[in-house]
Amino acid sequence: MKGLINLMPLLVLIIAMYFLMIRPQKKKDKQIQEMRNGLQVGDEIVTIGGICGKVVKTKDETIVIQVGADKVKFEMMRWSVSSVTNPSKKAVKAEDMNVEEEEVKKVVPKKLKKSSDVEEDQ
Repeated sequence: MKGLINLMPLLVLIIAMYFLMIRPQKKKDKQIQEMRNGLQVGDEIVTIGGICGKVVKTKDETIVIQVGADKVKFEMMRWSVSSVTNPSKKAVKAEDMNVEEEEVKKVVPKKLKKSSDVEEDQ
C-alpha cells in the first residue's frame, strides 16, 4: 500500500508527459506525412534546406522540382519537403467544389435543389 502511494507521483508524471509531449508530436508527424504524400504537380514548396520550387513530377519516394529563372529541374526525396507554400490550382478547385457540394446538400432539400438548378441555368 505504501509502495503504491510512493509510485503515484512518478506515474502521474509519466502520464502527463505522454499527453503533453509525445501525443502532440505524433499528431504533428502524421500531418506532415499526409502533406508530403499529398504533393501534386503544380504545388509550390519549400524544402528543409530552404530551396523554393514548383513540383513538376511526382514519383513514389521522390519528386522533381523546378527552381529559379533558368527553370532548373532536379529530383529530391519527398521527406525533404518542409512545407507547401502555394497548393496547385487543381487541388484547390477540387477542395472548393467538394465544400460547395456539401453546403448545397446541407442547406437545400432535394426537392428544392432541382428547381434551384433550373433557376441558375436561366
